[in-house]
Amino acid sequence: MQAASRESYLAARDALGEVSVSVGEQILAFARLLAREPRLRRALSDPSRQPQERADLVRSLLNGKVSEAALGPLTTLASGRWSAPSQLLDGAERLGVDALLGTADAAGDLAEVEDELFRFGQIVSGSPELASTIGDTSMDPARRVTLVRELLSDKAKPVTAKLAEVAVQGFGGRSFGAALTRLVELAAQRRESEIAYVTVAEPLTDEEETRLATGLSRIYGRPVSLKLIVDPAVMGGLSVRVGSDLYDGTVARRLATVRNALAAK
Repeated sequence: MQAASRESYLAARDALGEVSVSVGEQILAFARLLAREPRLRRALSDPSRQPQERADLVRSLLNGKVSEAALGPLTTLASGRWSAPSQLLDGAERLGVDALLGTADAAGDLAEVEDELFRFGQIVSGSPELASTIGDTSMDPARRVTLVRELLSDKAKPVTAKLAEVAVQGFGGRSFGAALTRLVELAAQRRESEIAYVTVAEPLTDEEETRLATGLSRIYGRPVSLKLIVDPAVMGGLSVRVGSDLYDGTVARRLATVRNALAAK
């Protein structure tokens, strides 16, 4: 987001009071309305309209249809300055996600939700048929949402299931996989931790995980949450990615380096 849009989003986030899954759903439903109605997006981001006029428009549309806990942040969102209509949509989506993550945080479930989202992504990516179906944007989104709901029913926290549905619907214009990754990272950010994607040939022991997490936390100066990806193709060693930093000590990488060196002679 550009500076003005980010300030408007942060003001709306600050206006979030007591959050719940229901509040998150209502805000996300408004975001979907914005996605369907370009004229409404333009009207609510039009700088020639007074902030109160835009807030009143949202109130007239939603009064009696959403809770006051959702209406307050949404009117604050509409009264802000937006660099483009698309950034208003992004802000509304992010605000709904913030409400859901806030619900998990208040319940003490945020770390578990983060892990469940990551594990679900691994399950989907590990099944080509499932990945193709869930990621098929030509299919009715409602059908894909229903599929995700059925897959996670009674197997994950309610917030996890709702966030997975957000990913299916293309959070921030992303693909399902990219949206799910972004949601995992937002959960980690809320916990003030870093995500480390660790690729290994076989699972680490609990002691190895603890040692690695402790070492990375020391390097980055904050808690680090490990996300393990088991891939026999790396043959041994491990690869660690934290943000844009990549540490690749896998056997596969070393062999590739040797092959390249020999080919250059």
